[in-house]
Order: sequence, then structure tokens, then C-alpha cells
Amino acid sequence: MVYPGLSTKIDRVNHESASSEISSDIEKSLLRSIARSQEIEEEIATDPSKFRILTGDRPTGRLHLGHYLGTLDNRVRLQDAGVETWVIIADYQVIMDRDEAGHLSQRVLDLVADYLAVGIDPSRSTIFTHSAIPALNQLMLPFLSMITDSELRRNPTVKAEHEATGGRPMSGLLFTYPVHQAADILFCKANLVPVGKDQLPHLETSRVIARRFNDKYDAIFPLPEALLSTTANVLGIDGEKMSKSRGNTIELAMDEDETAKQLRRAVTDSDRVITFDPVNRPEVANLLQIAASCTGRKPEDIAADIGDGGGAKLKAVVTEAVNERLRPIRAKRSELVSDRSFLASVLAQGNAKANNVAEETLDQVRQAMDMNYQG
Repeated sequence: MVYPGLSTKIDRVNHESASSEISSDIEKSLLRSIARSQEIEEEIATDPSKFRILTGDRPTGRLHLGHYLGTLDNRVRLQDAGVETWVIIADYQVIMDRDEAGHLSQRVLDLVADYLAVGIDPSRSTIFTHSAIPALNQLMLPFLSMITDSELRRNPTVKAEHEATGGRPMSGLLFTYPVHQAADILFCKANLVPVGKDQLPHLETSRVIARRFNDKYDAIFPLPEALLSTTANVLGIDGEKMSKSRGNTIELAMDEDETAKQLRRAVTDSDRVITFDPVNRPEVANLLQIAASCTGRKPEDIAADIGDGGGAKLKAVVTEAVNERLRPIRAKRSELVSDRSFLASVLAQGNAKANNVAEETLDQVRQAMDMNYQG
């Protein structure tokens, strides 16, 4: 898989290194991750059995088009390529920055329905909930001893999540969020984690914990690597980050009329001639990118077809592209949500497998730490 703009990024890094050593180091680190991701994609094409992926979501609400284009479709691609895939529903993480979890059981089963509808196959991928795996959570204690409070405070995602709470006191669960994520990754010995570049610091925390444990006790854990997403970032219909709280999403559970209504509200601009210009026309470019992601075409070509049709034609084209792409997914999802017992059975199957693996890993950890007192 080709990572667009790699040579341009390298040129920019070489230019910036003269003026900002710190920013250059960050950019170079990102470039190393991009280059390694390209190598991993080549290795997957040759021998997918070398990798075990851990990925997942917090059940905070319905999944939307941004989730599908950004992560879900890629999970299916990797699963179908033969990579062993583990998908965690991180239900404990819902309470880390909220007063109450809401209708959590309903949201968890809805998430399972979304996974199955997009093509995640429970016979090839393990779907499980964080709270149902006690041994996974027991790994938190030794892992916490591997990291300092200052390292946690510096984690950019912890900072961002705390800022999103409106300045309320940080809970211990939120503060230790990167360690929870490390336990999620390491309990099943995943060696590959699909992430966006903003999630790299979290993964580095997992690598640090694994490395320190291996050095202090025994080499139990692999050092998980990042598989950076190549999908263009999809914004909401208002041109801002797609978010349930903003009401700017296109949910997978919406019907076609609801999708059309939502897209009619999309922000464009006053220029009737549609062009793909992410810098000067970000809202128009975002809609073109959505249509491109749904159809496999280039956004420039879609813009050329629309020509001087203006925002109305652009929205019509995007609506058709989205509805066409999601039509089979929505049909399957509609069948799935009517059979809650089946969804629960899929989850029970995944939880059972995850529990077996977690118990094995915890036993290895106890042996390494000389904490097995069974004789």
C-alpha cells in the first residue's frame, strides 16, 4: 500500500530541520512510522500469519461514516487478508470521563451489530468487552509499576481527553488511560495496532511498558508496532471533526432519507464551480473526499464531473455515493439488530476466547514475577 505524500513529507522535514530541531525530530519520528507501516503492509501481503492486531472502540454511541471510512473498512481488509484480528469494545473506558455510562448494554450490542454489518467475521475476528476479562484488568497493577506519573502527565491524549471534560478534576481512570490501553494490547500479545498519527504516543507507552517488563522479569511481551492509516481524514458536514456531540455525523444506522437530509445541511461555499482544493475550500474538499472514499474515484475527477453544478449538485453526488456504499451494510444491520440474542452469543463467544488467552498471559506474568504460589 502506498502512503500518499511521503516524498513531500520527507522534503518538508529536511527543510524544517534547519529552523526547528524539535519539530523536525517529531516529523522524522512520524516518517519512520510511515515507512515502517509501508514495510508491514508488504509483509502482510507475503505472510499475514506473522501479525496479530488489536483494535476497538468505546461504546459511546452509534458509529458513523467517519468510523467506517477511517477504521472499520480497514479492519475488514486486514481480516480478509488473513491477519488475526482482535476487536475490543472498551466499555470501562466509557466511564473514565463521564458521570454515567447511559444505556451501555444497548450501545455495546449495537456496536456488535455494526461490526458484523460492515464485514467483521466472528469466526475469524475475536470481538470482546473489556469488562468481561478480569485477567486483562489484573495486568494493570504490574503495568502501572512500569510507568511514572510524569510520563502519564505528558501523554498528549490524556491532556486532550482532560481538556474535553471542561476542566473538571481528572479521574484516576482517565489519568491511567494509556496503561489501560497497554493492557488491552499486551494481554493478547498483539504485535500490530492500526492507529492514526495522533495515537502514536499511546502506542509508545505500551511499547515502553512491554520493554521494561521484559527487561526486569522475562521476555513475555512483543513490542507492538503501529500500522498508520492511509485514509484521508473525513470531517463532519459542518467542516469540523466528525463527532456525535456536534450532531455533524452520518450514522451507519441512518436510513437513506435521513442521510440525504443531513447532507443537505452540509457546509459548502458560494463558488458554483466545484474544485478539489483542501487548503482554500476545505468544506467542499471534504465532501468530495467523502464521495471519493465511497466510490474509489479521485476527488479531482468527481469535481470535474460536477463542474459548475454548485453545492446542490455536489451534495446530491455525495448523498448518492454514501447511500450506495452503505446500502448493503444498512440492510444487514437491520437484520442483526432484530436478533439481540444472536449478538449476545457472538459477544459471549469472543469473551470466552479472550478470557482464556488473558488467563494464560496472566499466569506467565505471575511466573515471571515469582508470584505463583500454587506449588
